[in-house]
Amino acid sequence: MIRLLSFLTSCLLGIPAFGQSYAPVNSRPPALAREFRGAWIASIYNIDWPSSSGLSAGTQQAEMRAILDKLAALKMNAVIFQVRPQCDAVYFSSIEPWSPWLTGRMGSSPGYDPLAYCIKEAHARGIEVHAWFNPFRALSNNSLDVAGNHITRTLPHITKRFGTMTWCDPAYGETRNRALSVILDVIKRYDVDGVHLDDYFYPYPSGNLRFADGKSPAERRSYVDGFVSSLYSSVKRQKPWVRVGISPFGIWRPGVPAGIEAGIDSYEQLAGDSRKWLKNGWVDYLAPQLYWRISPQKQSYSLLLEWWRQQGSRPVWPGIATSRIGSSEDPGRPASEITNQIDLSRRIGKNWNGHIHWSAKSLVRNQGGIATRLAGTYTQPAAVPPMPWVSSRAPAPPGVSASVKSEGTSIQWSPDGNTAKIAVQAKIDGSWRTVKIVPSRSQGTSIPRAEEIAITALDRFGNASQPKVLGLR
Repeated sequence: MIRLLSFLTSCLLGIPAFGQSYAPVNSRPPALAREFRGAWIASIYNIDWPSSSGLSAGTQQAEMRAILDKLAALKMNAVIFQVRPQCDAVYFSSIEPWSPWLTGRMGSSPGYDPLAYCIKEAHARGIEVHAWFNPFRALSNNSLDVAGNHITRTLPHITKRFGTMTWCDPAYGETRNRALSVILDVIKRYDVDGVHLDDYFYPYPSGNLRFADGKSPAERRSYVDGFVSSLYSSVKRQKPWVRVGISPFGIWRPGVPAGIEAGIDSYEQLAGDSRKWLKNGWVDYLAPQLYWRISPQKQSYSLLLEWWRQQGSRPVWPGIATSRIGSSEDPGRPASEITNQIDLSRRIGKNWNGHIHWSAKSLVRNQGGIATRLAGTYTQPAAVPPMPWVSSRAPAPPGVSASVKSEGTSIQWSPDGNTAKIAVQAKIDGSWRTVKIVPSRSQGTSIPRAEEIAITALDRFGNASQPKVLGLR
């Protein structure tokens, strides 16, 4: 009992345990790198996961682990996981039916909870999970068989057909309330780190086809603005650390900034006043889909990113089209285009760094050698940026003990109740580097032999404690 109390005290105070002695600290570690490194995982049409519908639960889980293993190996820290493609669910829901992309049949259970599984496996690897919802799309294709509890059967009066799709009309309060209740249900029941919406508030125009609701563009924007504002405030009341992000079309309006051209006007045609959401602080991050190259001026990645990052004080983490490397959409696009865009995202604007890859599949299959190149771009693990507009109260420094053995350095920590992750920095061969960012509940880790270590606590908001630095003999 005396030895146990001695160990616990040493952990809490950061002093040696069991006679371990520490050398004088000769230097201070550099500040932790901060960057949101995300990837979308799309379930609709089996774009990213699962690779096809009807796979066994074990195969689906193995595919999810393979994606997360690859992202963890690349030192990425977030996934944007599509959990509601079309008023269906990639998780246990009492409100909406199981998604057909899991089993091939809407309403059919895959035999486990994919969202819960993704959260468990991602968090074990230090990766955040942002649950991605499409708020108003009811069916991506009207030829799909629907379950009896799908919204097209239970609330058909709020839905409208649009070409080959069906949409929930945002003009109805029932539409907006249904989407909000679905999202808040997930926030309440699952340990997600974020909520993410894509740009499908209204359907994209198709030829001369227009959404037949009799509403003006201004009226539509008012419905969407109200929904976005209500979503943000509702999420923050329930779990303030959960980030709210939206990925709008990458061009706010044609001609903005000067010289930019676009085939659609997302402000007028999609009811997407995304600049307002950023300016008003209705999001914790905005991820405009900047899928174009750096060089063309009509849709210039760099020109657009610079403009977006001038529109508000919250982070703008651009969506980048990694999937277009060597594709028919952009013939000849090299992997260097993506790494160059990441480099630019680190230099343009004053807000916190970050970006999101469309999509995970291109990273897993090393499309055009992009994963190989990213090894030189993501050289160290990075902590997800903080949210000082929500909370700036840092967790307490952890209690730390460590021992050096022939095979490496063993580290143990004792964090406070507000700590979610632990960042481990080490001075090896005279140079400091971040070695790991891991869940705090792991209580300890092993790293290569180090001369000094610095252990920092991170909370759910991304706030960091002062590092606890130990010199090792």
